Amino acid sequence: MHHWRRDVVELAALFTAVAVADAVANLIGHGPDGPALLVISAIALLATAAFHIWWSRRHGHAPPTSDTGARPPSPERQAGPFTPASSANPESESGEGALWRMRTTVKDEPGSLAALCTALAGHRVDILSLQTHPLGDGTVDEFLLRAPAGLAASELTRAVSQAGGRGTWIERADAHDLVDAPTRVLGLATRTALDAAELPLALRQLLGRCTIRSLPAAPVGGGRAADGVPVEGVLEDTVMRLRAPEGGVITVERPYLPFTPTEFARARALVELDARLGPRVPRGQDVLTLPQGNAITVRRADIGDLQAAKAMHDRCSARTLSMRYHGPVGDADRYLNHLLSPRFGRTLAVQSASGRIVGLGHLLWDGDETEVALLVEDEWQRRGIGAELLGRLVAMAVEAGCESVYAVTQSSNTGMVAAMRGLGLPLDYQIEEGTLVITARLDATPVRSGLPYDEERLGERIVRE
Repeated sequence: MHHWRRDVVELAALFTAVAVADAVANLIGHGPDGPALLVISAIALLATAAFHIWWSRRHGHAPPTSDTGARPPSPERQAGPFTPASSANPESESGEGALWRMRTTVKDEPGSLAALCTALAGHRVDILSLQTHPLGDGTVDEFLLRAPAGLAASELTRAVSQAGGRGTWIERADAHDLVDAPTRVLGLATRTALDAAELPLALRQLLGRCTIRSLPAAPVGGGRAADGVPVEGVLEDTVMRLRAPEGGVITVERPYLPFTPTEFARARALVELDARLGPRVPRGQDVLTLPQGNAITVRRADIGDLQAAKAMHDRCSARTLSMRYHGPVGDADRYLNHLLSPRFGRTLAVQSASGRIVGLGHLLWDGDETEVALLVEDEWQRRGIGAELLGRLVAMAVEAGCESVYAVTQSSNTGMVAAMRGLGLPLDYQIEEGTLVITARLDATPVRSGLPYDEERLGERIVRE
């Protein structure tokens, strides 16, 4: 309607202009003042043209005020910064979306971070937290982002690259990453202070997806000792090596992303804290009653239990030791220093009423994997002690965030096979060089820990101290 009215007005103006021009021509051709009227007409036309130009510039781009009818929005993308289609999703407008952890390297110069933030804002990405890691030739910026649910990681990395970022790495995050860095580091330090076995887990949570190996100064079974490292440690691109408090070496490797000096300093501070506090384990224990009426105590064990553990070895038969250590064992005692050290995992001990250790259960950190191992004295076997220890160890592995645990045994060790099956978890069986490797996946079903799932065999819990 608006365009139709404008066309009518312009047509009427055209006819009026023709009539006026004809009248002026008659006056000029037949009147005595023709030249003067011609000049006046030229001036009037110039004035009219100037007025039209001024009016067009003033009102040509203004929205029409007389058109109040509702119209659907244009399907074509309007001019302006690029906004992905997913940004119109109500999910992203309400503040929800996908969480991402992203790290990129930028030049250490004014405006580089601002360009990065502008590129992210153009995709409606919210920056929840930012950490900077200074380098010699730039700065590593680590972001926690909330992006529209439909925005792909490739689009994010492309936008960051166009804004000057290089070596960009990105992965999905979760709600646990919403904790700010100082709070997370303090929490990890607290865990390490309470339990020496937490150090490898704390390093893994601090540095992300990485492989951590603790190499003793005197390897079990002989062999070349771990190469020593200086007190300040060694940082080599994607590998850092730190001196362990007992003289060995802690190696941390992350092949997909180089470590920064800031991360190296944080890891070294955790290791130094562990060294200053010395060996320690939580001092809690459970007193249980076996179906036969015997009372046993389950507690954490460490190097302080070495002599008692050796005495249990002396009371075990050769067959029991062979089942535990997967073959003939001339001197199984040499393994105990390694197994009881909290540096390499967690150990649970079962004590009889007389105070003797009659069973040991080990949860061992093995790089990216976790091993469980059991040893129960002959006279105390077939009473459910192994199943109780295994349930508690697997519950610890779940708490530590392990995805699976594996046990290495022999196919004739029916007690260990039955204990693994009793977990109620999906199991994988593999035969390797005459030994049986049973792997339990922990992400399938919550593991039942302690006595509640095994009350018929073990009786009831008496007290927790």
